[in-house]
Amino acid sequence: MAELTHRRRLLVLAICCMSLLIVSLDNTVLNVALPSLRRELGAGVAGMQWTIDAYTLVLASLLMLAGSTADRIGRRKVFATGLVLFTLGSVLCSLAPHLTALVAFRMVQAVGGSMLNPVAMSIITNTFTEPRARARAIGVWGGVVGISMAAGPLVGGVLTDTVGWRAIFWLNVPVGLTALLLTLRYVPESRAPRPRRADPVGQLLVIVLLGSLTYAIIETDPRAAALAALALLGLLVYEPRRPEPLIDLRFFRSAPFSGATVIAVCAFAALAGFLFLNTLYLQDVRGMDALGAGLHMLPMAALTLVCAPLSGRLVGGFGPRPSLLVAGVAMTASGVLFAAFGAETSTPLLFTGYVLFGLGFGMVNAPITDTAVAGMPREQAGVAAAVASTSRQIGQTLGVAVIGAVLASGVSPAFRAEGFAAASRPAWWIVAGCGLSVLVVGAATSGAWARGTAERTARRLEETARPAARTGT
Repeated sequence: MAELTHRRRLLVLAICCMSLLIVSLDNTVLNVALPSLRRELGAGVAGMQWTIDAYTLVLASLLMLAGSTADRIGRRKVFATGLVLFTLGSVLCSLAPHLTALVAFRMVQAVGGSMLNPVAMSIITNTFTEPRARARAIGVWGGVVGISMAAGPLVGGVLTDTVGWRAIFWLNVPVGLTALLLTLRYVPESRAPRPRRADPVGQLLVIVLLGSLTYAIIETDPRAAALAALALLGLLVYEPRRPEPLIDLRFFRSAPFSGATVIAVCAFAALAGFLFLNTLYLQDVRGMDALGAGLHMLPMAALTLVCAPLSGRLVGGFGPRPSLLVAGVAMTASGVLFAAFGAETSTPLLFTGYVLFGLGFGMVNAPITDTAVAGMPREQAGVAAAVASTSRQIGQTLGVAVIGAVLASGVSPAFRAEGFAAASRPAWWIVAGCGLSVLVVGAATSGAWARGTAERTARRLEETARPAARTGT
């Protein structure tokens, strides 16, 4: 990629953030609209789970393929294609006549979305090459998640209460088209010097693993669980034997990279479960409308918005450990407030839980991304960023699947307050456990020894790549 001016780099960052905004906004807006969608389309808890998980599942399955494909054929080309597909999928979702069609059109959205976030992160990584500048850019990128959380519940509540839940998908159309035009005009094309070959068998195994695992959790099907186990075994046996695998398992020899992967899964599982539980509680138990529920969750969104760029600056100046420790403590404390003290039954405790969770989630995003890509060779940035993004989507998928299944096993169809409170208690302990995992893994994988494993892993990857480049393989 040719050297860009400072203003052009900032413009590229803004365009990439626009793609993140529509992908992230879509989830937060839809969560607020779930009760309205359930009533209009006659969906149960499982139907609501699939409305969310069909999207995150396809994203998780295709992100690594999109990242490696972009490294090979051109990042701007794949990014622009993703914008087209995501915008088209949004239009189709707004026209869905029933739940099955909505789930299918959400999958079309996700195919486009899989070409956006990891590819945009790869573009950012190759645009901002100086470590501190990259960390700050990633902090801005993480701040967009906060913007989506802040705007999503409010905008979704207004649209759901005034126009209907279908209007939430219209938001993506003008943003997607604007981002597409700016991409074609201002984002330079770039490719990896030594891109990886396609790995169709590995891609198929990933799809089978994630799809069957999610189905097994939501539908409690042991056969699907067995299929997921076989797919995982196939990946562990097949991928190391390929010279250019879809998932290079050597990445996980780096303790910071492995830690970032685990933290991403846990943090985003906690987020998905937190939003799912609170949306149903505020609207179906407390009887609020969508706008009222969105306003109640505003403290959480506001803290995420404020803390995400702050976390980026902390990572740039002091490394990932301070942000990860604060995130783990705050998210754990929030989950414990709901699980042990019934925070949802007391308005002061409810808002305290929201503030704590927003603080924790705002601090966690920047160190995840920076750690995932910082120790890897630049030519592997697309794949490394895709693994980090995949971990986020896997976390969201599992969070909704597991917490939804726990809730569905105990709550009454009428969502009465007493039944909901009792059924949600184990689910809140799961959220607290995810926060504790962020704390423990973050502390364990952000020290000096962990950085040493990252340096050794990067050297091995580069040494392997050099002979391959000389022989033309």
